[in-house]
Amino acid sequence: MSKIFQFFRECVGELKKVTWPTRSDVLSSTKVVFISTIVMAAVLGLFDWLFTEGLRVIF
Repeated sequence: MSKIFQFFRECVGELKKVTWPTRSDVLSSTKVVFISTIVMAAVLGLFDWLFTEGLRVIF
């Protein structure tokens, strides 16, 4: 049982050493992910449409 308590004490100790991001860092990273996701969805949607139209012309 003492090993479990030791484990949690060490976890708390390690978490205190972590450099947590600031709110502005998190918000800017979230914006980058959101914009990248929209751009990639648009590019994949365009490719899908082009391939569909290309196959429609062929067949």
